[in-house]
Amino acid sequence: MYYDNLTLLTDLYELTMMQGYFKNQNRNQTVIFDMFYRTNPLESGYAIAAGLQQLIEYIEDLHFEEKDIEYLGSLNIFDADFLDYLKNFKFSGSIWSIPEGTVIFPREPIVKVIAPIMEAQLVETAILNIINHQSLIATKTARVCYAARGDGIMEFGLRRAQGPDAGIYGARAAMIGGCIGTSNVLAGQMFDVPVKGTHAHSWIMSFPDEYTAFKAYADLYPSACILLVDTYDTLKSGVPNAIRVFTEMREAGIPLTFYGIRMDSGDLAYLSKKVRKMFDDAGFPDAIISASNDLDEFLIDSLKAQGATITSWGVGTNLITSKDWPAFGGVYKLAAIMGEDGKFIPKIKLSENTEKVTNPGNKKIYRIYEKESGKIKADLICLEDEVFTEDQPIMLFDPAEPWKKITLKPSEFTLRELMIPVFKDGKCVYESPKVMDIKDYCAKELDTLWEETRRLVNPHKVYVDLSPRLYDIKISLLDEMSR
Repeated sequence: MYYDNLTLLTDLYELTMMQGYFKNQNRNQTVIFDMFYRTNPLESGYAIAAGLQQLIEYIEDLHFEEKDIEYLGSLNIFDADFLDYLKNFKFSGSIWSIPEGTVIFPREPIVKVIAPIMEAQLVETAILNIINHQSLIATKTARVCYAARGDGIMEFGLRRAQGPDAGIYGARAAMIGGCIGTSNVLAGQMFDVPVKGTHAHSWIMSFPDEYTAFKAYADLYPSACILLVDTYDTLKSGVPNAIRVFTEMREAGIPLTFYGIRMDSGDLAYLSKKVRKMFDDAGFPDAIISASNDLDEFLIDSLKAQGATITSWGVGTNLITSKDWPAFGGVYKLAAIMGEDGKFIPKIKLSENTEKVTNPGNKKIYRIYEKESGKIKADLICLEDEVFTEDQPIMLFDPAEPWKKITLKPSEFTLRELMIPVFKDGKCVYESPKVMDIKDYCAKELDTLWEETRRLVNPHKVYVDLSPRLYDIKISLLDEMSR
């Protein structure tokens, strides 16, 4: 929040490793690191990529200021020649990424960094911090919006976020994931997204009575008049007073363009059905019924199943903190090192946990869609120099169980490469869309998922496959390591 230059937003071991590379004379060796995740967050069937614009801003401003050098020197672990090198440090590598708002799946690279090893190592922590946070909140939001089945979701979480930055960039990610607005005014200013809100119970309590409070609010905001009705008694006081104010507005010739009520407590299913009948009987069938109060995708889904007549939802704590799944789990792993001949040598990380074994090499991703439906069939990770086309059959197999195979005919699928160039030789070559445009793109991306993949509980798995060449390299490296 307080620093424009985030170069020291890193773990100490990134800098100690940098000095090690510097001392060992391999500082300019080009390497490839992949940022990916292993398990879908929230037990979801997918995730949403977000945070690329902030990654770009971080890389573009990557430099060590004099005060940074002085601080590092005060730690008494860095030598003078290394600190002197840092004075002119800048990022000179290339970065590829999946665009923000794209549906993503486990084990496929979200961000690929190709750079001298010192540079690639330094940026690890910040990349993970930025992409992990925003991707988590965007994914949580997409699930909440899915549960609402077309109703508007407003992000109301700033006061419960883990600090200002989480509130600001969480709101940005929530807009990408599908929210129609945020209560966060600074986020609205920074990202040019709609800001929305009503009033608090304190507004009602500061007036002599509820009706007077409602009337004063309606006089101020006749075209955005959403009244909070549960300060005293929702059905006996709040809604009757709201109906009285709306009736007076209509009789005075004031257009009722955006009006209704918000409930923040009680049995929302029961109350909303009662409120809907009261509004209909009073001649206000288009009055909005909105609700807040510790909502998440599961509670919204339950309320919809109970026949709740709520049409607008304010979601705060559980969305902005992703309370039930507080971390995205992205990792950043070395995938290849350039040899003396200029070719990349694949590298692999082993583990006793199968899911932690990495995919080696310089890779790219094809997304395969079923031609008839336009839905995602699978993702295919392959080597950078491999080319797959829609006029040739494509064979897919499960890397964990390679005997499970399927061959798609040219008439059955379409292809799309997912990763785009963001930096080339230290220069940004990509202009991020506006947040609201990313939101629209994300909505189209979500439409490419099967309903079975989007369901909240026990979703269908989308397969992420390896090309035969990449699979053979991986198995060869595993065999070599086991010997």
